[in-house]
Amino acid sequence: MSATLDIVRIPVLNDNYVWLMREPQSGAVGVIDPAVAGPVLAEAARRRWQITHVLNTHHHGDHVGGNRAIKDATGCTIVGPRRDRARIPGIDVEVDDGERYRFGEAEADVFFVPSHTSGHVAYAFREQKALFCGDTLFALGCGRLFEGTPAQMWSSLSRLRALPDDMRVYCAHEYTQSNARFALTVEADNRELQERSSAIDAARARGEATVPSLLGEEKATNPFLRADVPAVQRAVGLSGGDPVAVFAEVRHRKDVFR
Repeated sequence: MSATLDIVRIPVLNDNYVWLMREPQSGAVGVIDPAVAGPVLAEAARRRWQITHVLNTHHHGDHVGGNRAIKDATGCTIVGPRRDRARIPGIDVEVDDGERYRFGEAEADVFFVPSHTSGHVAYAFREQKALFCGDTLFALGCGRLFEGTPAQMWSSLSRLRALPDDMRVYCAHEYTQSNARFALTVEADNRELQERSSAIDAARARGEATVPSLLGEEKATNPFLRADVPAVQRAVGLSGGDPVAVFAEVRHRKDVFR
């Protein structure tokens, strides 16, 4: 099995990231959640990489908008969530929770992580320490609950949180700076969060991306992963409360945060 993946960040639209990855032993090249096709095809051509796969996490247009054009240009295989197959353009291979998907000489564990959408999945390449989580987990944030409940999202995030600290989180948006501002309203005394927020501000001032992040960083600083932590529970007035209720309150506060 391959020990590495070569992963390239492609910024598109306003704040989306499309991920282009190559498994070096087989030469397989995958695109994660292509919002659009043009910049992806151009980057692959520049690197002389032949796209063989598209991996979708969920059905939103800024994650599947480039599917058909990439497939038309390359003949690639489109992989997506079985429970959302009707909303994944050009889908060829359906995956679901607990399955493993082989990508060249690498394998991804598939996690069903609903709530942002009802069919959302994530792909965890354990050996290569790469988690492609779409819009379920962000750097210092999580996705809005468009098609699910707080209980579903807390369960989804808890499953991802159980992965190793050195897993890199390849989320799909550059939301980190605003997420950090919100996180500090929840855990103002969290020293690691304070330091991370300062580093994020500096990176953005230099025009640098803030993702991927490390899952260990998220566990220590992301309030949406910390609804069972006493400091977060106290901050929202629910000391000793049910983590689902705490998570729901944190999510509500973020929804109205400006």
